[in-house]
Amino acid sequence: MLGIIIGLVLLMFLAYRGYSIIWVAPLCALVVALTGKLELLPAYKDTYMTGFVGFTKSWFPVFMLGAIFGHLMDYTGAARSIAQWLTKVFGAKRAILGVVIGCAVLTYGGISLFVVVFAMYPLAVALFREANISRKLIPGAIALGSFTFTMTAVPGTPQIQNLIPMDYFHTTPTAAPIMGTVAALFMFGLGYSYLMWREKKLFTKGDVFTEPLKKQENNEEVLVNLPNPFISVLPLLSVILTLNLLNWDIVLALISGIILSMLTNVKLYKGFTKTISAGATGSITAIINTSAAVGFGAIVRAVPGFQTLTDLVLGIKGSPLISEAVAVNILAGSTGSASGGMGIALAALGDKYYQLALETGISPQAFHRIASLASGGLDTLPHNGAVLTLLAITGMTHKESYIDIFITSLVLPVLSSIPAIIIANLGIY
Repeated sequence: MLGIIIGLVLLMFLAYRGYSIIWVAPLCALVVALTGKLELLPAYKDTYMTGFVGFTKSWFPVFMLGAIFGHLMDYTGAARSIAQWLTKVFGAKRAILGVVIGCAVLTYGGISLFVVVFAMYPLAVALFREANISRKLIPGAIALGSFTFTMTAVPGTPQIQNLIPMDYFHTTPTAAPIMGTVAALFMFGLGYSYLMWREKKLFTKGDVFTEPLKKQENNEEVLVNLPNPFISVLPLLSVILTLNLLNWDIVLALISGIILSMLTNVKLYKGFTKTISAGATGSITAIINTSAAVGFGAIVRAVPGFQTLTDLVLGIKGSPLISEAVAVNILAGSTGSASGGMGIALAALGDKYYQLALETGISPQAFHRIASLASGGLDTLPHNGAVLTLLAITGMTHKESYIDIFITSLVLPVLSSIPAIIIANLGIY
């Protein structure tokens, strides 16, 4: 048990220091194996790699196709076109709301968080300039729209954090729709209210819009010659509708979005091959990072102390949904990854929670939704890769803007599990 704790703490510390989880995870797994009296070489080559390869086998097509889809939507200008149209609809008077909704639409359509950040930033700058709002709030607004309710809560989202629990609880992307909707409204409502309060507070202090010291690509130029937003949204709708209404496999749903993205922008065909290659290559790091974390979970499950850990986690008083939320949050925070933390937790405890669902009468859908919600909580600690990318793209520092990311994409997502669990305990899913 002590070895598991040491391994987790070491994993969190090294991840926080910015070291790649690709080599950090097996190193920390060997610490757990050593203290658990497993033979090190078999533990690495067999146990660790079985967990690693198992996750890669199941999810590599989704990671690769999702990345290709996002790159195509970025290359064709479709993502920016949708975002621009939405921000125009909301206007400068509702600049923050426009950025949040723009990010939400793109992420719910299956576009990766990193692509959304690149697509939304120039639009956010233009809106915040016109509304005279401090740029410090841009990261918080993008985080609220991208890292929270459309990633883990809104029923049917094609984001990986909503798909992973399906294998463990035999559910669908729309699992526990009422719980998810309530949690989504909780995060969106309180998050937007917080950002509006922060805007007024900064304005009172005289902290208003200032031009970026380092200009990105000309913001005005990237907003011209974009495709029609109503045509651009068709690939997003294709992914959402085929996944949830036609019940297609996520692989087929993403392929439909990819094909439609190319058909609606056929004049740009010369760049398709390069864009697809870039997306496929970019997906490798993401899937390997998450698989490395899952391999760590396989070692944890193999040592004798795991039974003690299981008894400790499952012994948390109250609904087993509470213990699931705690376990996933802690592991997501340790790895700095929503999918990685959930992967470790469900690889280790998923079967136990599914059995508890059958024994207690709590729907497996509830366990699915809580696992998804919890994965999007403590994952956005300061060392999270998406957080670091968001701050780098927006030109902000942790000191200037992390507090808003912390409230919108960490505190509120953690708290959103509370109303969801209360509803589940009333037998409403």
